[in-house]
Amino acid sequence: MDRHAPPCLLTEKIDNHKQEYSPEMNFTETPLKGAYLIDIRKMEDDRGFFGRSWCANEMEAHGLNARVCQANTSRSMHKGTLRGMHYQKPPYQETKLIRCTSGSIYDVIIDLRVGSATYQKWFGIELSRKNYRMLYVPEGFAHGFITLEDDCEVTYLVTEFYAPGAEAGIRWNDPAFGISWPLEPVSMSEKDRMHPDYNIQTVSA
Repeated sequence: MDRHAPPCLLTEKIDNHKQEYSPEMNFTETPLKGAYLIDIRKMEDDRGFFGRSWCANEMEAHGLNARVCQANTSRSMHKGTLRGMHYQKPPYQETKLIRCTSGSIYDVIIDLRVGSATYQKWFGIELSRKNYRMLYVPEGFAHGFITLEDDCEVTYLVTEFYAPGAEAGIRWNDPAFGISWPLEPVSMSEKDRMHPDYNIQTVSA
């Protein structure tokens, strides 16, 4: 390539490439309204693949919150590690986009939106390094997961800053929800273990 060639020549090649491949993400609504599974649309060849894993325009086109305030990462060393079920109380409610970047997890959300048709219902899905799947968790949901193998890493994009005074949780085995976990947890924080039984007044306070 002539290093002195006009920049427009490179632009033309990029534009032509865009016409050959449409990298939009795939959005699938879960049984809990407003919560979505997002899959990468892969362009594969002998090198591997290329795909889009985030686009504010696409999120907004689906009516989803595209604001990102923080990106967080957790690492769990052992299979059977449970983290959850976490949420932030108003006015610091947050939307999360969850992806497992190493290992595999069973990711769970609970609809805590009073008046929702799926209020107090839960949904679970496997996220893994291999499937590249993401879970979009709207405001008003509790979120947690259990690791399905050793050495798992999870990334979170969140729409609100961490507010220590607003953090809250629901116990993983609270009978009000009856979550069916794929295995018994072997490790969790004492804080997560001691979350009280669900109380609607506590959630909405």
